[in-house]
Amino acid sequence: MGDESKVPLLEKVYFENCPGCRIDKKKDESSGLPYKEFFFVWITTLATGLPISSLFPFLYFMIRDLQIAKRVEDIGFYAGFVGAAFMFGRALTSVFWGILADRWGRKPVIIIGLISLIIFNTLFGLSVNYWMAIATRFLLGAMNGLLGPIKVLTISFAMMKLFQSLLSFLHKFASFQAYASEVCRPEHQSIGLSLVSTAWGIGLIIGPALGGFFAQPAEKFPGIISEESFLGRFPYFLPCFCISLFAVGVLIACYWLPETLHNHPESKTTDETIEPLEASYNGSDMREKDVEDEGRAQSNKENLLTNWPLMSSIIVYCVFSLHDMAYSEIFSLWAESDRKFGGLSFSSEDVGEVLAISGFSLLVFQLFLYPPAERLLGPINLSRVSAAISIPLLASHPFMTNLSGLVLSVAVNCASLLKNVLSMIIITGTFILQNNAVAQHQRGAANGISMTAMSFFKAIAPAAAGVIFSWAQKRQDASFLPGDQMVFFILILVEFIGLMMTFKPFLAVKN
Repeated sequence: MGDESKVPLLEKVYFENCPGCRIDKKKDESSGLPYKEFFFVWITTLATGLPISSLFPFLYFMIRDLQIAKRVEDIGFYAGFVGAAFMFGRALTSVFWGILADRWGRKPVIIIGLISLIIFNTLFGLSVNYWMAIATRFLLGAMNGLLGPIKVLTISFAMMKLFQSLLSFLHKFASFQAYASEVCRPEHQSIGLSLVSTAWGIGLIIGPALGGFFAQPAEKFPGIISEESFLGRFPYFLPCFCISLFAVGVLIACYWLPETLHNHPESKTTDETIEPLEASYNGSDMREKDVEDEGRAQSNKENLLTNWPLMSSIIVYCVFSLHDMAYSEIFSLWAESDRKFGGLSFSSEDVGEVLAISGFSLLVFQLFLYPPAERLLGPINLSRVSAAISIPLLASHPFMTNLSGLVLSVAVNCASLLKNVLSMIIITGTFILQNNAVAQHQRGAANGISMTAMSFFKAIAPAAAGVIFSWAQKRQDASFLPGDQMVFFILILVEFIGLMMTFKPFLAVKN
């Protein structure tokens, strides 16, 4: 009897033809890191992040060359709508791809997303008019179902060790985050989160770097590429082709990507798992289980829209996401516009270098400095400090036009580096708040709401930023905040609103 009491009452049952069960069994039997799965998560996340903002370094020149703007000051107006097209398309379809990933599996949705990325990103580089550019970016966003399936599976892992109290928070953050959590053991989730968030952030930085270095090759390398050549006639094809080529390699690698979705009926799972073990339960055990099931059923009926800790954190997340997307659009337009309009007269290559340096610094901070900073201050306080520092940093941007040479280069690089790090801190903190506001089984739906809302805000941001930038460039002689000073003042105002929203009574934190 003594030995029998040590035998667990419930043993996990694995279904032979279920891919999710195969992954669970592999995790239970192995204590090592899932290097192969982490590699797939890394490269797929990176491929997803590359095209999102790769156009920003050359978008100013692309709009100019497409000759849609009648005046130089109108370039920002038209550029904003091209920048918004991707996020608008993603906002319309993110829920659909999330549902499809739950029904068909993570792998098919990831493969469809990669194929669409290859096709529409390449076509964007071949755009011959303004409307073709908008249409291809819109379709690229609408057909890209990668973000949902990967997010939920990966972020769960990474924060597990990093944020012990938020282990459940990261379990179904989005699709990539979900995938990471489903392919590794709980003790490795901190590594998984770091991989996903870092790959995503680096993708958003390296993408613009590629756009800056490889756009307009005939102008940068006149001795190698002529104006009459293919790359000369399509000056923005090369950076898009490089990203699409990388996506082709990732698509091939997806052949070995394991599926993590369980495909056996829930009723069958329950019956076959419980029935052989019913005799092992005594009355007390059954009563406890009934109480747990009743509590779960009760929470399943809860309306997430009335969960204020969740909704308040999503709203804060959306405000900061809008700000970050608007800043990404404005930074490149501002840096590349002429000095007589308050810009820096940078080339696309100059902007690419700035963003590449920021990307490397972001990687270092994410891996080595963020964890101890979060443990010291906590995600909310750290986000507040970051938002507060961002305000004077943004205010300094318009005055950089008074600098030149090495001093200007150092100032712009430091400002971009610091701004990207601060943005990453804030977004990570809001991720934690969102996922900690709901029970584990509700995180998929909660993050679906979050991703949809965020996509709409990020769709609005570039269009609004472009309109404001174009308007500001036409008021260089205004007595109040002339030129680009008005642009950065509005960014400061949005950042300040976001900062205020991180305090009570607006932001509610669930204990």
